Amino acid sequence: MKKKLSLLIVDDDPDDRAFFIEAAKEIDENIDCMTANDGQKALDLLRNSLSFLPDLIFLDIRMPLLNGKKCLLEIKKDERLKHLPVIIYTTSKVVEESIELKKMGAVHFISKPANADEIYYLLSVMIEEYLGTLRMN
Repeated sequence: MKKKLSLLIVDDDPDDRAFFIEAAKEIDENIDCMTANDGQKALDLLRNSLSFLPDLIFLDIRMPLLNGKKCLLEIKKDERLKHLPVIIYTTSKVVEESIELKKMGAVHFISKPANADEIYYLLSVMIEEYLGTLRMN
């Protein structure tokens, strides 16, 4: 039986979350998408859920309350969560920041695309890469 893929999209911009979900559903309508609009809500969701742990986390960096960098640090400190692949998804194009975030445990750093077609393309590449990793394990 094929495993159903689940994503957690953490972004304070409701339009970006909606584009992301739309792109995921276009790739595969069975993908489960959970969302959080800040890092604290994402951590609460991850820590308090007994059954939901996403296969991939897409995390924006610049958010109110608890930003993405702090959220990533908390995820990687938590024994139950630290194995989860986190993909940084942000408007930043600062190379030094991407290097720092990868050292902190992020698996990828991607700049937010300007339109839905680019979101679809990036998401399909990330999902295919993740599924390919699953097949090898």
